[in-house]
Amino acid sequence: MTDQSDLLVRFLLPEAGVRGVHVQLSSSWREILSHGQYPASATQLLGEACVASALFTGHTKVDGRLSIQLRSSSAMRTLFAECTSAGSLRGIVQLAEGQDAPHELNRLGDDALLAITIENPGLDPREPQRYQSLVALTATTLDEAFEDYFRQSEQLPTRLLLAADGERAAGLLLQKLPGDSGDNDGWMRASALFDTLRRDELLGVAGPELLHRLFHQETPDLLGSKPLHFGCSCSRGRVEAMLQSLGEEEARAAAEPTGRVEVRCEFCGQNYHFPLTELGALFADAPAEQPAPERLQ
Repeated sequence: MTDQSDLLVRFLLPEAGVRGVHVQLSSSWREILSHGQYPASATQLLGEACVASALFTGHTKVDGRLSIQLRSSSAMRTLFAECTSAGSLRGIVQLAEGQDAPHELNRLGDDALLAITIENPGLDPREPQRYQSLVALTATTLDEAFEDYFRQSEQLPTRLLLAADGERAAGLLLQKLPGDSGDNDGWMRASALFDTLRRDELLGVAGPELLHRLFHQETPDLLGSKPLHFGCSCSRGRVEAMLQSLGEEEARAAAEPTGRVEVRCEFCGQNYHFPLTELGALFADAPAEQPAPERLQ
């Protein structure tokens, strides 16, 4: 059962001409953490990325899934967080052995890349519509980096605060509505109220109470909410397709030492076993043209 606090809430400050999204995670975040052992800084960064992926699905039109990916050659090799339009979340961090993620993003190195990717269903289920944007890594924190991205890409004033620990993760996004919505100093009022919010308060106060505490003078209008939960999109069929794309020779070579191919999903821990004796049937059913290899995401 989804915890009550695993929730996305969209709201409007009508007089100020400001829209917002609030996300709070508890059980879904703990489920994500249960599938990996991460040191403190990596835990915080992954939690913030999971919250950000959910916030952005409430801010942007997403019919499929939205992911945040960060890659570098530093101690933190890969960070991946994803939220679907149905509210399922998952995430993972890959680190160099014995290392932790840096406390400041701009220390990841010159080759580091941060991207937001949206995949919506296309006319062909095998070929989703994919949109990707790169986010500059000149800021020290993830929320500051995304603030800069929204200001530059959408050219709208945006505020974002993210927080995470080993038990909870939460975030709040504010953005000025396009055009002349709201009174002259509406954005300044909303932004000043936003500045009073502390990260520990963001983590510790439930969404409706937090929004009332911050914005009651602005009479917030709640536009709707969506429950969030942990969910993984791996399946035996997807693993079979991945093996088929690798080719029968490579799959049989992988199976030789133990008599079977073993594939473990890093997101949920599910194990898939393919005995060597079954590989012939698997490749007999393979389509004539193989898609490119797909990473289990």
